[in-house]
Amino acid sequence: MRQGKAPARKATTWENVKSVLGTIAVFLLLRTFLLEAFRIPSGSMIPSLLVGDWLFVNKLVYGPHIPFTKINLPGYSEPKRGEVVVFVSPPQIDQPDDPTPTLVKRLIAVPGDTIHMRDGVIHVNGEAKPQGPLFQQNPRGDGSYVSPLFEWQKPFELKGSRFGDPPAMPTLDNWGPLVVPPTRYFMLGDNRYDSKDGRYWGLVPRENFRGRPIFVYYSYNADDSDRPLPFLTDIRWGRLGHLIR
Repeated sequence: MRQGKAPARKATTWENVKSVLGTIAVFLLLRTFLLEAFRIPSGSMIPSLLVGDWLFVNKLVYGPHIPFTKINLPGYSEPKRGEVVVFVSPPQIDQPDDPTPTLVKRLIAVPGDTIHMRDGVIHVNGEAKPQGPLFQQNPRGDGSYVSPLFEWQKPFELKGSRFGDPPAMPTLDNWGPLVVPPTRYFMLGDNRYDSKDGRYWGLVPRENFRGRPIFVYYSYNADDSDRPLPFLTDIRWGRLGHLIR
């Protein structure tokens, strides 16, 4: 009888191992091709997204990316203006330690669009797109700010058009018009004066898209809480389940 118990124990152990491995495999498949959690670390999308928001991201919508490759599988939708998008940043030459972070911004312009900004208002194909009253609560910064990072715009500038010529020196609030080329997209943060976005690092290739946020599944006051252990004691209960638009 004792000799019969060892094989039985081994069989049970192997079944447990297979169960764990199967669970891990299912988790990795879901994370790679369907859903992934994403944390908001900065205020660049306030008030749409807050520091300390945790999101579920739909990775299937634009086509899931196969890790460690340059391959994207087909999705069921193409990116549209106004959507909030998770993507890999184009190379940012001013931060060599992390030149291509994963970001979340709002998609402003798609291939073929002509865009320009005047006095802080973005125009798409000649139509002004001012932000609504909710966004006006964000503090306004120095719109005359100039950066050498804006120089990426020069090859895409459109001169002699009905939108007027580009300024000789682009500023944060006044630049363009630019024409968005094929397979490229232009992104801005909702918090325009606290957002390092497409104005600085340029246009996003289609293959860099990683998904579209769906809703906030957890949120806590991560930037200015005065409570101990704010991830437990300063939860934003009203944010849980918040749909992202």
